[in-house]
Amino acid sequence: DVQLVESGGGSVQAGGSLRLSCKISRLTFSSACLGWFRQAPGKEREAVASISSVGLVTDYVDSVKGRFTLSMDNSHYTMYLQMDSLRVQDTAQYLCAAARDCTASGYPITATAEWGQGTQVTVS
Repeated sequence: DVQLVESGGGSVQAGGSLRLSCKISRLTFSSACLGWFRQAPGKEREAVASISSVGLVTDYVDSVKGRFTLSMDNSHYTMYLQMDSLRVQDTAQYLCAAARDCTASGYPITATAEWGQGTQVTVS
């Protein structure tokens, strides 16, 4: 069974907004930490935002602080990433992840995380 399914990607002009959704299975939703990552062609996967199930503490990479907002809809087992003031540099495939093991900053440890299939965001 697919545990995480992303949606909401697309093409937008610089300065525009998109909201990504990650529908999560009920069991996976209870993971210790959930997060969004992105990977641009030729670049390494980058952690973007995370939230811990304990305390619901969020963290953001510096390049998106003030522009991206992670939120949760617990009743629908869905995690969102609201992306405003998008820049060309934000172009990437965005993936959501969940893990029982988290980094010190609260991000899912990638080696053991469950991943969605990704959704493409293109900013021009």
